[in-house]
Order: sequence, then C-alpha cells, then structure tokens
Amino acid sequence: MTHAPLLVPVGDPAGVGPGVSITAAARAVHDDRVVLLGDAAWLERLATARGVSTRQVSDVSEASVGQLALLDVATWTDAMVTSHAPSAAGGEAQLAALDEAITLVLAGRGRAVVTGPTSKEAIVAAGHAFVGQTERLAQRAGLQDDDVTMMFLGPRLRVALATTHLALADVPAQVTAARVLRATTHLVEALARAEVTRPLRVLVSGLNPHAGEHGLFGQEEILSIGPALATMATHPRVVSGEAIIEGPVPAEAAFRYASSGRAHGVVAMYHDQATIASKLLDWGAAVNVTWGLPFVRTSVDHGVAYDAARDDCAEDEGMLAAIELAQRLTRPLAGPAVGAP
Repeated sequence: MTHAPLLVPVGDPAGVGPGVSITAAARAVHDDRVVLLGDAAWLERLATARGVSTRQVSDVSEASVGQLALLDVATWTDAMVTSHAPSAAGGEAQLAALDEAITLVLAGRGRAVVTGPTSKEAIVAAGHAFVGQTERLAQRAGLQDDDVTMMFLGPRLRVALATTHLALADVPAQVTAARVLRATTHLVEALARAEVTRPLRVLVSGLNPHAGEHGLFGQEEILSIGPALATMATHPRVVSGEAIIEGPVPAEAAFRYASSGRAHGVVAMYHDQATIASKLLDWGAAVNVTWGLPFVRTSVDHGVAYDAARDDCAEDEGMLAAIELAQRLTRPLAGPAVGAP
C-alpha cells in the first residue's frame, strides 16, 4: 500500500490503549503504513518490551510500509503512566494525540483514524468540555453532533445509535424523528459498504417496552420513530428493494432477531440499549465506528481499563478488529462490497 497511513492516537497513557495499540498494529501492519501518536519515547519503550520493532518519525510521510511509526505529539511522565488512574496531565496528553490525528486526516495526510480508549474524566479534568470522541470528531470536522452516528459493528450484531452520551432521564425528549432517520440512513450506508448479501434488513427498535404498544407505554414510537420510518420508505435503497426497514420493533426482539441472523442491523434509541447488547454478543470483536465524517474513524469498543493496564493483562483483539476494519473500509471500492466486519 502506498497511500496515506492509518493514524492511531493511542488513548489514555495510564490505561490499556498504548499497549494494545502497539501489539494490534504490529499484527495488522503487513503491507500497510501505520502511525501511532503519543509520547514516542514511551511508546518505543513499551514496544521494545513487547518485542515489537518501531521507528520514530518527525512527519507521517516518513512512515515505512510494514513497520510501525511513532509520532511524538505529547509528553508522558512516569507518574502519569504508572498511576493507572485518570489525571489532568493524562487528559491533556490523550486529547493532544486525538486532535493531531484529526488535523492530519483532515489535511489528507492520513486515510483513517483508529482511536485508542480515552478517559472523559481525565480530559475534563484538564479543563476541556468533552463528552466523547464521537462528538469531538464531529466538532473538529466542522459538523454538528447530529451529523454523525455512533455505531458498533461486530460479527453477530451491527447497531447504530439515535442518541449517544446523555443522561437516561434526557433520552425520551432527544429521540426525534430527525435523529432516528439519520441513524437509520447511516446504518444502511454502512451495511451497504460492509455487507455482501442483499437485501439489507434493518430493524428500528422502540424506545419503550414492547415498542410502546400503540401509545400505551409512551408516545415516542408514534411521534418520532414512526415518522422517521415513513420518510425512510422513500430512500432509494428501500424503493429499489436493496434495503428493508422494519419497525418500531420491541428492542428485546430486535436484538434477538439480529443476533440470530434474521436481520443485518438494529437502530437503537439510546446508548446502553445498544452497548449492552453489543458487548454481550461481541465483546472484544465489535468496532466503534463514527459514520458521517469526511474520513473513516474506528475504535475499540472498550474503555481505558486501568485495572488491566496495572496487571498488564489486556488483550488486543478489540484494537486489532478496529484497525482491520479501518483497513477494509479504506480500500478502493472495486468489485463486490468488502466482507462483513
């Protein structure tokens, strides 16, 4: 591969991100170019301890095919790394790496961003307004939060979220027809890129128990989800028969159908409705994807895991899945769609 490299901001220096980024990238680099962003000296030290060959570079253009490149964009201290706890300094360091990766990819100097796990608490402690990487990516790309969709794409379940990081009490008012339509449209687009089989079948879940039972348990299915589905019926892929959209479906049934292969994906109404199912079914194999950006962004589906970092027992399968999906999604489109993530 001679195109721009994958960019991997490794996440919280005190968590598992640096370690799993190194070993996963080493497993996936092959004929690709991959650049890890963080404290280059620290990353080199961690890589050496894991038997991984790396090279520090001053510019991403210097990255070689088949060898991990390290770009120095932040300063880590021994106390920061070994604390295995959130800190303001660690928050500043991980946000600096994330922002530099976004700057580079927006300039066309990287072809995708694969993010390690970050600590919201640490970044906020550093004085930044931060609710999640998804929202930060949208903001830096000049988009609104509602322009992008958080998804988790795994081998058993593919799910898109209508809303993301909200207090549960705030969710009903935020489940709007526009958000449901956006998440459904984006999931269809993602499946069209990643799936081989047609037609694509997507189930849109209800918010309330039993999808509201015609208003008995709430009005969101009638006032928001239903109108979104009516609009989705005019989507070209639906009109052509390439995609089938069904809903609102009780969430418990939607996830069961999808996990058994009776549907390709589910649109969930809120964060934990999606992530509980995803992590039960695809823990370690699902990939967090932000759809709607002008570039590909993937991430692990787990957090900083300070305890696993302290015990040095973290597995890198989630990060490997994120890197490999970014590689597949950034291959030139030719012939049949790429295989499922």
